[in-house]
Amino acid sequence: MYAATRIKVFFVTLLLALLVVPAAFAQEDSGVSLTIYNQGTALVQDRRTFDLGTGLNTLDFTDVAASIDATSVNFKSLTDPEGTLVLEQNYIYDLVGSGALLERYLDETINITTQDGAQFSGQLLSGRGGEIILRQSDGQVIVAQLSQIRDLRFPALPDGLITRPTLRWLLNSAHAGAQQVELTYLAGGMNWAADYNVLLSTDNTSLDMTGWVTLTNTSGATFTDAQVKLVAGDVNRLPQPEQRGFYEDEVMLMAAPAADAGVAQRDFYEYQLYEINRLVTVADNETKQVEFVTAAGVPATTFYVYDGSVPFYGYYSPITDPGYGLTGITDVQNWLEFSTGDDAGLGADLPAGRIRVYQEDVDGAALLIGENRIDHTPKGEDVQIYLGNAFDLVGERKQTNFNILSRNLLEETYEIRIRNRKDSDTVQVRVPEHLFRWSNWEILNASHEYTQLDSSTIEFRADVPPGGETVITYTVRYSWPG
Repeated sequence: MYAATRIKVFFVTLLLALLVVPAAFAQEDSGVSLTIYNQGTALVQDRRTFDLGTGLNTLDFTDVAASIDATSVNFKSLTDPEGTLVLEQNYIYDLVGSGALLERYLDETINITTQDGAQFSGQLLSGRGGEIILRQSDGQVIVAQLSQIRDLRFPALPDGLITRPTLRWLLNSAHAGAQQVELTYLAGGMNWAADYNVLLSTDNTSLDMTGWVTLTNTSGATFTDAQVKLVAGDVNRLPQPEQRGFYEDEVMLMAAPAADAGVAQRDFYEYQLYEINRLVTVADNETKQVEFVTAAGVPATTFYVYDGSVPFYGYYSPITDPGYGLTGITDVQNWLEFSTGDDAGLGADLPAGRIRVYQEDVDGAALLIGENRIDHTPKGEDVQIYLGNAFDLVGERKQTNFNILSRNLLEETYEIRIRNRKDSDTVQVRVPEHLFRWSNWEILNASHEYTQLDSSTIEFRADVPPGGETVITYTVRYSWPG
């Protein structure tokens, strides 16, 4: 054991709590701006004031995001851009930790205390692989598992270790005095999404909507009183390498009061930009919500779809297998539709996000009736949301005839039955049919009128009475070059 007068001994836990790396120059925060993209990336613009001397200066910029893309860093002096020259830039991420300390203390003497109270002192031979190997003064080698060690003691903090991710510049300044500098960089671990809560009226004819911006920060840095902008759209980015120091801790939902939530929307290039009209603190490992859109009484419709045919994947060659296209699907889907236009009362662009739909029960309690995601939807477009499958509607589709008339001609007939087990409501069900066998087709006969939706799809609409059944039949002929 070392004498107290010669070497001061610190516990690792005490080191982590108390160590502060002195900055070369005092820095004063002047403001931070975040532009967050809904693809897991943020553009950080941080302004601070430093005291610089004439000539060479080493400047440390601390508290940057641990998930920083160091290749994206841009530094400039706002006070003296002509007289301040960047000679060198470094990103330092060798943070204080037990692993870093063990790496730095190879071949040095350290002290350990195990869980059972045994104490050992010796030269550190290895600190990797979850174990510590010491050579004692008598030549014996001790191997201890890190999981069984209670205390690690090191004589002092090695040079070069820091407590926070730091950008360090070597500058040449033409003038001495305070300078405001601006740092801009891209960082991962920050994202935002839109979350929508919809209350559908009990008669399914209108809805009330509230939209929330949900910010998530796992970048390894807290941004205090930041100006926050959100970009909605698909901005092309190259694949990014794995970032060092990226944290995956549990996040905490922090909903901002609706009364403080003013969000301005405007066009920006080919995207939509949302700016929060107040300064926001975005803490590390935090999820924060801010209300950005509300609307009441938006006209809405619900409809049913029975899609029992095989999905269409494109025409590659004629399909003559009679069993192809039989799916056995019986579910009838339930959909909600509304418009984002001014005439509908919403008049808003809706960024991509999750939408939850509720409806009040007889006792006034709102119950979840469906959840889905929407893509970026500009104002004036229709939104269709699949909510789930109707419990008391059943579809049945079967092939009743299939004939290959020649080597380049065939006909087939389908029968589609829709049953309504509701007690009192007549419903209309949309029945799309995908004509998948070949691009040249002709409907020879059909029991109901139909609409051609595209080059490979027709759609029937059938009214089905309560407790009743509606049967749709049609025959299609396919032909292709011989």
